[in-house]
Amino acid sequence: MLNVAILGSGNIGCDILCKVQRSAQLDCVLFAGRNEQSSGLAFAAARQVPVSAGGLEALMQRLDDVDLVFDATSADAHLELAEALRPHGTPIINLTPAHLGELCVPLLNGDDLHRAANINMITCGGQASLPIVMAVCAVVPSVRYIEVVSAISARSAGPATRRNLDHYITTTEAAIRHFSGCEQVKTILNINPAKPEVSMQTAVSVLFDSLGNRTLGDLLDRVHQTVQEVREYVPGYELIVEPRLDADRLFVMVRVVGRGDYLPPYAGNLDIITSAAVNMAERLAARGVGRATPNALRDLVLR
Repeated sequence: MLNVAILGSGNIGCDILCKVQRSAQLDCVLFAGRNEQSSGLAFAAARQVPVSAGGLEALMQRLDDVDLVFDATSADAHLELAEALRPHGTPIINLTPAHLGELCVPLLNGDDLHRAANINMITCGGQASLPIVMAVCAVVPSVRYIEVVSAISARSAGPATRRNLDHYITTTEAAIRHFSGCEQVKTILNINPAKPEVSMQTAVSVLFDSLGNRTLGDLLDRVHQTVQEVREYVPGYELIVEPRLDADRLFVMVRVVGRGDYLPPYAGNLDIITSAAVNMAERLAARGVGRATPNALRDLVLR
Protein backbone atom coordinates (compact mmCIF):
# COMPACT_ATOMS: atom_id res chain seq x y z
CA MET A 1 0.00 0.00 0.00
CA LEU A 2 1.36 3.41 -0.98
CA ASN A 3 0.45 6.56 0.94
CA VAL A 4 -0.14 9.21 -1.69
CA ALA A 5 -0.70 12.96 -1.67
CA ILE A 6 -2.59 14.79 -4.39
CA LEU A 7 -1.48 18.36 -5.06
CA GLY A 8 -4.03 20.43 -6.96
CA SER A 9 -7.73 20.61 -6.14
CA GLY A 10 -9.09 21.09 -9.66
CA ASN A 11 -10.86 18.63 -11.92
CA ILE A 12 -7.83 16.40 -12.46
CA GLY A 13 -6.99 16.24 -8.76
CA CYS A 14 -10.57 15.31 -7.88
CA ASP A 15 -10.72 12.65 -10.59
CA ILE A 16 -7.46 11.12 -9.36
CA LEU A 17 -8.88 11.03 -5.85
CA CYS A 18 -11.88 9.01 -7.04
CA LYS A 19 -9.60 6.50 -8.71
CA VAL A 20 -7.18 6.32 -5.78
CA GLN A 21 -10.04 5.58 -3.41
CA ARG A 22 -11.12 2.70 -5.66
CA SER A 23 -7.59 1.23 -5.66
CA ALA A 24 -6.62 -1.56 -3.26
CA GLN A 25 -2.96 -0.46 -3.47
CA LEU A 26 -3.19 3.30 -2.83
CA ASP A 27 -4.30 5.42 0.13
CA CYS A 28 -4.69 9.20 -0.06
CA VAL A 29 -3.25 10.82 3.08
CA LEU A 30 -3.35 14.44 1.87
CA PHE A 31 -5.34 16.40 -0.71
CA ALA A 32 -3.93 19.94 -1.00
CA GLY A 33 -4.83 23.03 -2.99
CA ARG A 34 -4.33 26.75 -2.60
CA ASN A 35 -7.89 28.07 -2.47
CA GLU A 36 -9.69 27.53 0.81
CA GLN A 37 -13.04 28.00 -0.99
CA SER A 38 -12.21 25.42 -3.65
CA SER A 39 -15.04 23.04 -4.45
CA GLY A 40 -12.36 20.38 -4.89
CA LEU A 41 -11.27 20.66 -1.27
CA ALA A 42 -14.87 20.39 -0.15
CA PHE A 43 -15.31 17.33 -2.38
CA ALA A 44 -12.27 15.62 -0.86
CA ALA A 45 -13.27 16.53 2.70
CA ALA A 46 -16.69 15.00 2.11
CA ARG A 47 -14.88 11.78 1.20
CA GLN A 48 -13.12 11.77 4.58
CA VAL A 49 -9.72 12.67 3.11
CA PRO A 50 -7.32 15.00 5.00
CA VAL A 51 -7.36 18.32 3.10
CA SER A 52 -5.39 21.55 3.22
CA ALA A 53 -5.41 24.90 1.42
CA GLY A 54 -1.71 25.21 2.17
CA GLY A 55 -0.54 23.81 -1.17
CA LEU A 56 3.12 22.85 -1.37
CA GLU A 57 3.81 24.07 2.17
CA ALA A 58 1.20 21.68 3.55
CA LEU A 59 2.72 18.83 1.60
CA MET A 60 6.20 19.52 2.94
CA GLN A 61 4.86 19.43 6.51
CA ARG A 62 3.35 15.97 5.92
CA LEU A 63 6.13 14.62 3.70
CA ASP A 64 7.27 11.95 6.16
CA ASP A 65 3.86 10.29 5.77
CA VAL A 66 3.84 10.42 1.98
CA ASP A 67 5.29 7.76 -0.35
CA LEU A 68 4.33 9.36 -3.65
CA VAL A 69 2.88 12.66 -4.90
CA PHE A 70 0.43 13.15 -7.75
CA ASP A 71 0.98 16.65 -9.15
CA ALA A 72 -2.22 18.01 -10.71
CA THR A 73 -1.27 21.69 -10.60
CA SER A 74 0.28 23.54 -13.57
CA ALA A 75 3.47 23.37 -15.59
CA ASP A 76 4.99 26.33 -13.75
CA ALA A 77 3.95 25.10 -10.29
CA HIS A 78 5.41 21.70 -11.08
CA LEU A 79 8.90 23.16 -11.39
CA GLU A 80 8.66 24.46 -7.81
CA LEU A 81 7.35 21.13 -6.52
CA ALA A 82 10.02 19.08 -8.27
CA GLU A 83 12.77 21.26 -6.85
CA ALA A 84 11.32 21.06 -3.34
CA LEU A 85 11.02 17.25 -3.37
CA ARG A 86 14.31 16.45 -5.06
CA PRO A 87 16.40 16.41 -1.82
CA HIS A 88 13.86 14.12 -0.15
CA GLY A 89 13.59 11.54 -2.93
CA THR A 90 9.79 11.37 -2.82
CA PRO A 91 8.68 10.26 -6.29
CA ILE A 92 6.27 12.42 -8.27
CA ILE A 93 3.74 11.43 -10.88
CA ASN A 94 3.48 14.58 -12.95
CA LEU A 95 0.14 15.26 -14.65
CA THR A 96 1.03 18.78 -15.71
CA PRO A 97 2.34 19.45 -19.23
CA ALA A 98 5.74 20.49 -17.81
CA HIS A 99 8.48 18.85 -19.84
CA LEU A 100 10.29 17.46 -16.82
CA GLY A 101 10.97 13.90 -15.75
CA GLU A 102 10.73 10.51 -17.43
CA LEU A 103 8.11 10.47 -20.17
CA CYS A 104 5.62 7.72 -19.39
CA VAL A 105 2.88 5.80 -21.14
CA PRO A 106 2.16 2.84 -18.83
CA LEU A 107 1.65 0.38 -21.67
CA LEU A 108 4.95 1.33 -23.29
CA ASN A 109 7.39 1.81 -20.43
CA GLY A 110 5.46 1.72 -17.15
CA ASP A 111 7.37 -1.29 -15.83
CA ASP A 112 10.74 0.33 -16.52
CA LEU A 113 10.30 3.45 -14.36
CA HIS A 114 10.30 2.09 -10.80
CA ARG A 115 13.49 4.03 -10.03
CA ALA A 116 12.36 7.31 -11.62
CA ALA A 117 12.12 10.31 -9.30
CA ASN A 118 9.78 12.22 -11.59
CA ILE A 119 7.33 10.44 -13.88
CA ASN A 120 5.86 12.64 -16.59
CA MET A 121 2.44 11.53 -17.81
CA ILE A 122 2.85 13.75 -20.88
CA THR A 123 -0.63 14.93 -21.96
CA CYS A 124 -4.03 13.46 -22.73
CA GLY A 125 -3.16 13.58 -26.42
CA GLY A 126 0.09 11.76 -25.74
CA GLN A 127 -1.62 9.03 -23.73
CA ALA A 128 -4.24 8.55 -26.46
CA SER A 129 -1.94 8.65 -29.48
CA LEU A 130 1.35 7.07 -28.44
CA PRO A 131 0.12 3.48 -28.07
CA ILE A 132 -1.23 3.71 -31.64
CA VAL A 133 1.89 5.45 -32.93
CA MET A 134 4.11 2.74 -31.48
CA ALA A 135 1.87 -0.04 -32.78
CA VAL A 136 2.27 1.42 -36.26
CA CYS A 137 6.02 1.92 -35.86
CA ALA A 138 6.38 -1.71 -34.77
CA VAL A 139 4.97 -2.83 -38.11
CA VAL A 140 6.01 -0.05 -40.51
CA PRO A 141 9.81 0.32 -40.53
CA SER A 142 10.12 3.61 -42.41
CA VAL A 143 7.92 6.24 -40.76
CA ARG A 144 8.96 9.76 -41.81
CA TYR A 145 6.14 11.98 -40.46
CA ILE A 146 3.59 11.68 -37.64
CA GLU A 147 0.60 13.98 -37.09
CA VAL A 148 -1.71 13.76 -34.08
CA VAL A 149 -4.98 15.72 -33.96
CA SER A 150 -7.07 15.55 -30.79
CA ALA A 151 -10.50 17.08 -30.27
CA ILE A 152 -11.96 17.58 -26.80
CA SER A 153 -15.15 19.11 -25.47
CA ALA A 154 -14.86 22.78 -24.52
CA ARG A 155 -16.52 21.95 -21.21
CA SER A 156 -13.71 19.56 -20.37
CA ALA A 157 -11.01 22.18 -21.00
CA GLY A 158 -10.71 24.15 -17.79
CA PRO A 159 -8.67 27.31 -17.18
CA ALA A 160 -5.49 25.37 -16.43
CA THR A 161 -5.77 23.41 -19.68
CA ARG A 162 -6.26 26.59 -21.69
CA ARG A 163 -3.35 28.37 -19.99
CA ASN A 164 -1.06 25.45 -20.75
CA LEU A 165 -1.78 24.95 -24.46
CA ASP A 166 1.77 25.83 -25.53
CA HIS A 167 3.14 23.32 -23.03
CA TYR A 168 0.62 20.75 -24.26
CA ILE A 169 1.85 21.05 -27.84
CA THR A 170 5.58 21.00 -27.09
CA THR A 171 5.35 18.18 -24.53
CA THR A 172 3.18 15.96 -26.75
CA GLU A 173 5.45 16.46 -29.75
CA ALA A 174 8.57 15.80 -27.65
CA ALA A 175 7.05 12.56 -26.36
CA ILE A 176 6.16 11.35 -29.85
CA ARG A 177 9.73 12.03 -31.00
CA HIS A 178 11.12 10.33 -27.89
CA PHE A 179 9.19 7.09 -28.27
CA SER A 180 9.03 6.81 -32.06
CA GLY A 181 12.40 8.24 -33.08
CA CYS A 182 10.63 10.18 -35.85
CA GLU A 183 11.75 13.83 -35.93
CA GLN A 184 8.99 15.20 -38.17
CA VAL A 185 6.02 15.50 -35.82
CA LYS A 186 2.99 17.79 -35.55
CA THR A 187 0.39 17.98 -32.75
CA ILE A 188 -2.92 19.84 -32.92
CA LEU A 189 -5.58 20.26 -30.21
CA ASN A 190 -9.12 21.34 -31.11
CA ILE A 191 -11.40 22.55 -28.31
CA ASN A 192 -14.87 21.77 -29.59
CA PRO A 193 -17.83 23.85 -28.28
CA ALA A 194 -20.45 21.50 -29.77
CA LYS A 195 -23.61 20.64 -27.80
CA PRO A 196 -24.19 17.95 -26.82
CA GLU A 197 -20.60 17.57 -25.79
CA VAL A 198 -18.30 15.29 -27.77
CA SER A 199 -15.98 12.72 -26.26
CA MET A 200 -12.25 12.98 -26.84
CA GLN A 201 -11.18 11.78 -30.27
CA THR A 202 -7.58 11.43 -31.44
CA ALA A 203 -6.58 10.92 -35.07
CA VAL A 204 -3.13 9.63 -35.95
CA SER A 205 -1.77 10.12 -39.47
CA VAL A 206 1.54 8.60 -40.51
CA LEU A 207 3.55 9.04 -43.70
CA PHE A 208 5.95 6.23 -44.52
CA ASP A 209 8.21 5.05 -47.33
CA SER A 210 7.26 1.39 -47.58
CA LEU A 211 5.44 -1.41 -45.80
CA GLY A 212 8.34 -3.68 -46.66
CA ASN A 213 7.18 -7.24 -46.29
CA ARG A 214 4.34 -6.36 -43.90
CA THR A 215 0.66 -6.17 -44.77
CA LEU A 216 -2.38 -4.18 -43.75
CA GLY A 217 -3.48 -7.29 -41.87
CA ASP A 218 -0.34 -7.07 -39.74
CA LEU A 219 -1.22 -3.47 -38.89
CA LEU A 220 -4.80 -4.33 -38.04
CA ASP A 221 -3.72 -7.10 -35.69
CA ARG A 222 -1.17 -4.92 -33.90
CA VAL A 223 -3.51 -1.95 -33.49
CA HIS A 224 -6.38 -4.10 -32.20
CA GLN A 225 -4.06 -5.78 -29.70
CA THR A 226 -2.78 -2.40 -28.52
CA VAL A 227 -6.27 -1.01 -28.01
CA GLN A 228 -7.21 -4.01 -25.88
CA GLU A 229 -4.08 -3.53 -23.75
CA VAL A 230 -4.83 0.16 -23.15
CA ARG A 231 -8.42 -0.72 -22.22
CA GLU A 232 -7.09 -2.70 -19.26
CA TYR A 233 -6.45 0.61 -17.48
CA VAL A 234 -8.60 2.99 -19.60
CA PRO A 235 -11.85 1.07 -20.15
CA GLY A 236 -13.34 3.80 -22.39
CA TYR A 237 -10.51 3.70 -24.94
CA GLU A 238 -11.84 2.42 -28.28
CA LEU A 239 -10.88 2.20 -31.93
CA ILE A 240 -13.38 4.10 -34.09
CA VAL A 241 -11.51 4.14 -37.43
CA GLU A 242 -9.43 1.09 -38.24
CA PRO A 243 -6.06 1.63 -39.98
CA ARG A 244 -6.65 2.92 -43.50
CA LEU A 245 -3.98 3.07 -46.18
CA ASP A 246 -3.94 5.67 -48.95
CA ALA A 247 -0.69 5.32 -50.93
CA ASP A 248 2.00 6.31 -48.41
CA ARG A 249 -0.41 7.63 -45.75
CA LEU A 250 -1.87 5.65 -42.85
CA PHE A 251 -4.82 6.95 -40.81
CA VAL A 252 -6.19 5.64 -37.48
CA MET A 253 -8.63 7.19 -34.99
CA VAL A 254 -9.50 6.37 -31.39
CA ARG A 255 -12.07 7.74 -28.93
CA VAL A 256 -11.91 7.97 -25.16
CA VAL A 257 -15.12 7.88 -23.12
CA GLY A 258 -14.53 8.68 -19.46
CA ARG A 259 -15.64 6.52 -16.55
CA GLY A 260 -17.62 9.42 -15.13
CA ASP A 261 -15.80 9.32 -11.79
CA TYR A 262 -15.76 13.08 -11.08
CA LEU A 263 -16.70 14.56 -14.43
CA PRO A 264 -19.14 13.46 -17.14
CA PRO A 265 -18.14 10.67 -19.51
CA TYR A 266 -17.44 13.12 -22.35
CA ALA A 267 -14.34 14.28 -20.42
CA GLY A 268 -12.32 11.34 -21.70
CA ASN A 269 -9.33 13.65 -22.09
CA LEU A 270 -9.13 13.92 -18.31
CA ASP A 271 -10.02 10.30 -17.67
CA ILE A 272 -7.24 8.88 -19.83
CA ILE A 273 -4.46 10.81 -18.11
CA THR A 274 -5.74 10.23 -14.58
CA SER A 275 -6.31 6.54 -15.33
CA ALA A 276 -2.78 6.26 -16.70
CA ALA A 277 -1.35 8.05 -13.66
CA VAL A 278 -3.15 5.80 -11.16
CA ASN A 279 -2.15 2.71 -13.13
CA MET A 280 1.46 3.91 -12.97
CA ALA A 281 1.20 4.38 -9.19
CA GLU A 282 -0.18 0.87 -8.84
CA ARG A 283 2.74 -0.48 -10.89
CA LEU A 284 5.10 1.31 -8.47
CA ALA A 285 3.23 -0.13 -5.49
CA ALA A 286 3.62 -3.60 -6.97
CA ARG A 287 7.39 -2.98 -7.22
CA GLY A 288 7.61 -1.85 -3.61
CA VAL A 289 8.43 1.77 -4.39
CA GLY A 290 7.85 4.17 -1.53
CA ARG A 291 9.54 5.06 1.68
CA ALA A 292 11.64 1.92 1.45
CA THR A 293 13.59 3.31 -1.52
CA PRO A 294 14.22 7.04 -0.93
CA ASN A 295 17.99 6.77 -0.96
CA ALA A 296 17.97 5.17 -4.39
CA LEU A 297 15.82 8.00 -5.69
CA ARG A 298 17.56 10.87 -3.99
CA ASP A 299 20.59 10.91 -6.26
CA LEU A 300 18.74 10.66 -9.54
CA VAL A 301 18.97 13.80 -11.65
CA LEU A 302 15.72 15.23 -12.92
CA ARG A 303 15.55 15.74 -16.65
